[in-house]
Amino acid sequence: MRPTAQIETYLGMTVVVCSEAMRDLMRRAQRVAQTQAAVIILGESGAGKEVIARALHHHSFRASKPWVDVNCAALPDHLVESELFGYEKGAFSGADSSKQGLFELASTGTIYLDEIGELDAKAQAKLLRVLDGVPYYRIGGTKKVSVDVRVLAATNQNLEEMIQQGKFRGDLFHRLSQVSLRVPPLRERVADIVPLAGFFLNKQSPGSRFSARAERALEEYGWPGNVRELRNQVMRAAVFAEGAEIDVDDLGLPSCAVEIPPAAGQSTGLGLINNLEEIERRTILRVLQQTSGHQQRAADLLGISVRTLSRKLASYEAGRSETYASNHAAD
Repeated sequence: MRPTAQIETYLGMTVVVCSEAMRDLMRRAQRVAQTQAAVIILGESGAGKEVIARALHHHSFRASKPWVDVNCAALPDHLVESELFGYEKGAFSGADSSKQGLFELASTGTIYLDEIGELDAKAQAKLLRVLDGVPYYRIGGTKKVSVDVRVLAATNQNLEEMIQQGKFRGDLFHRLSQVSLRVPPLRERVADIVPLAGFFLNKQSPGSRFSARAERALEEYGWPGNVRELRNQVMRAAVFAEGAEIDVDDLGLPSCAVEIPPAAGQSTGLGLINNLEEIERRTILRVLQQTSGHQQRAADLLGISVRTLSRKLASYEAGRSETYASNHAAD
């Protein structure tokens, strides 16, 4: 018998919690929410970082104050500063009137900076000063602006690695990460998969259900796109299924088990493992084929950003080039 799922809605976004890992995370989030600490939320794309951020605001003393969420990856480099910190009339071509920045709009409340690793060096420097409570100027302004904002940030990147590469400021990282919360990927909280799938299915097709075989397949798949991929997969299955029961064939999931020989010195017999990187690569390439190479549609189906998809495709191409070079070097 499956444990009862806990369903909560924060600022219009619903979280379905069944696994002990997520129950523990939600308990920690409620405790952290009662403080003024800056929080950085870590986790893979699509794992549910934003719902944790919204829960932090919901349980905080600022719950009745403004909530502003920003996808840093979606801001063009030349507009980052003006969007975050605002500008005055005539500051640049097209600035026909003054505009408040997102930090001003969030004042007394919470601002959530998703994909914080995408900010350029100039924006990082100004953000650090704001976090330290230093008043700042709008672009083209002569009057300093002071804001009282709690900052929550999130990333699916390794910021410590980026610091070593000179791509992210170490002082900003330490200022943002007064508290760190990690959202486990879906494959690490298998108990959440079927309740989440059932929630998405009920929204799309009330009265439909999964067969026992479909539930097992959902739990055995690696979900490289995490909750976003699960949602998209379930919604497609609900649309195209011919009956009220969703079976394995309706889900259209690739096999997630990879058979490998034992390592030297280990017992004989073959083992089944979740080769997650290979699953992810195959899934991405399969979805790209389904969308005829259209990266935006593929990213939407996978539940990741176009930038993340581009980075992964570049890494696959680099890996293929290294293999080619290695093979020819041996000739």
